[in-house]
Amino acid sequence: MQLEFFPSRTLTMYLSRLFVTRIIAVLLMLVLVLQMLDLLGESGNILAYPGNGEAQLFHYVSLRMPQLVARFLPYSVLLATIITLATLNQNSEVIAMKSAGLSAHQVLAPLVLTALVTALLSFAFNERIVTRATATLDAWESVDYGPMPRDSGVRSNVYLSDGRDILVAATLVGQGTDMVMNQVTYYRRDDQGMIVEQLRAPRATYSAAGWRLEGPEKFAVAGTRESRLASATVAAGITPARIRISSVDPDAQDIIELSRSIDAMKVAGRRTSELEAAWWHKISGPLSSVLMPLLGAVAAFGLARSGQLLIRAVIGMALGFAYFVVDNAALAMGNFGGYPPIVAAWSPFLLFAFIGETVLIRTEE
Repeated sequence: MQLEFFPSRTLTMYLSRLFVTRIIAVLLMLVLVLQMLDLLGESGNILAYPGNGEAQLFHYVSLRMPQLVARFLPYSVLLATIITLATLNQNSEVIAMKSAGLSAHQVLAPLVLTALVTALLSFAFNERIVTRATATLDAWESVDYGPMPRDSGVRSNVYLSDGRDILVAATLVGQGTDMVMNQVTYYRRDDQGMIVEQLRAPRATYSAAGWRLEGPEKFAVAGTRESRLASATVAAGITPARIRISSVDPDAQDIIELSRSIDAMKVAGRRTSELEAAWWHKISGPLSSVLMPLLGAVAAFGLARSGQLLIRAVIGMALGFAYFVVDNAALAMGNFGGYPPIVAAWSPFLLFAFIGETVLIRTEE
């Protein structure tokens, strides 16, 4: 019986149902509170654009809420683990399961299975919904919550250099030679790096000779002269292929698209360690939910009447939050090149899996 992780189907369903309801309840509580606070802080910027109203506020919520769900789902699993196990311990249900011959791992197995299903759903949700919402929200913010082109390939805050000169665009849509830039600014600089000329245009399209600015306003620093041109072609060295590898946001790309971006940057000889760490973290991030029952298991065992239940719950919570701190630190080290990408993404997971298992064995078995 000790080698069977699910000796009772009824018990498995009972524990899983308890765990799922608490995950949903905690997640709803966190997301609703955080969404309300976020909306209060951002509503002024949204409504500042002429014509925006309630519809734009609801649109912002629809784009922001998937990000909050993705970010705080592992926290919700951690808190739901502690609530579930502490309740079972306080009601002596853990003692009843132990008296029936179940080991600590068998008690936790239904929770781990539920967390694994949650991790798989989280991965699919991140890849199909969160990435698109992030790309759309970034592009919308870049135009100050004004009208935005309806295009799935929208990129925001494009910053490119052509030798000494600089080309900046609020948004970029399209692919290949069909790319279109909006709210474009071109800075022409001299040999000392000083700006000598500035061109501003609402729109720019690509041609073989460079980027054609439509109706640009020209400002010459020498003499502080302003003029309006019918058109101007600039930045011949900035090609669509170069743009593709210069504005990669891993949070706005799914794992397949990010793989292609990494390959393109490698071919161009660009550094890809940050993107590779983000690629691995797209897998290890959702999978962190599986760790939460193990890290919070300390709240399940030990006599509730001993008065240490609260202390055990705090220890489980501390272990869980320590994981998120170490995970963020490891990713930062990977971005700076201190860790290899795969180590930056997976070492916190493996470390805390070992810590959680050690704590469980030493405190119970």
